[in-house]
Amino acid sequence: MSEPDTSTWRELLDETAEMLGDRNEARWMCEEASGLEGSEFLDELDRPATQRMGLALQSMIGRRQAGEPLQYVLGHWPFRHIDLLVDRRVLIPRPETELVAETALGIARDAHRRRGDRTVRIVDLGTGSGAIGLAIANELPHTGVEVWITDSSADALAVARANIAGIGRNAANVRVALGEWCAALPDELRGTFDVIVSNPPYIAVDDADLDASVRDHEPHTALFSANDGLADVFGIAEQARDWLVPDGRLVLEIGHQQGVAVRAELERLGYAGVDVRPDLAGRDRIAVAVSAANV
Repeated sequence: MSEPDTSTWRELLDETAEMLGDRNEARWMCEEASGLEGSEFLDELDRPATQRMGLALQSMIGRRQAGEPLQYVLGHWPFRHIDLLVDRRVLIPRPETELVAETALGIARDAHRRRGDRTVRIVDLGTGSGAIGLAIANELPHTGVEVWITDSSADALAVARANIAGIGRNAANVRVALGEWCAALPDELRGTFDVIVSNPPYIAVDDADLDASVRDHEPHTALFSANDGLADVFGIAEQARDWLVPDGRLVLEIGHQQGVAVRAELERLGYAGVDVRPDLAGRDRIAVAVSAANV
């Protein structure tokens, strides 16, 4: 790569694209290093980068070439309408999980329309970066809403807390709790949640199909679960029965081969209206069920 204090951004962009073999990634890295985005970056293409900016770009290129995921290299990634800080303490937000958030959000909106004077309460269990819970809080009305985000990892919650400010005034509706699944919640809130949503660990420890970059870089506690990846999904489903309002909804992200097993377990636990929905590739990805308290 050219010397960072003599090269223009146009030259650096071309060189980075050649080194990475991906011009989009090169553009995102150059924008990150320059502190500019979109048309502002394009306006600066023929101006030289400062040495500090060039060194920052070189560092990002080195990390990416070593196999680190782009999202961690950049340090942030979009999720629905918010931009999330992300690093190796949390999972990378994915399009499949945006569908989970959209599903939970639609249910929460319906509950809000029917709420009367009651506060609508939602919890995102195992929130990681805060993606699902903060997206929901960001898109629901400012009044009559309470969104809890929980995680058993203090490191993950530190990332989630840093992301709360990104949703503006609706951040006032967010509550944070440390702990394992529903055990993180105050006991007095039992039976008060309209929506319980989670993207729990659901990958089997010996899954040979898992991409190496995921296994090597993302937190294993957020990826892997016992019982062929089903232990945490089943555990949440069992606990959630005591925390949902009558007619409340449980929304779970699941593995694409787990639909039949998850449906059977939810029905065994007494949930009604169990629905397994597909992701963008048409594979089982989202399980939705009605509170057992309503059966």
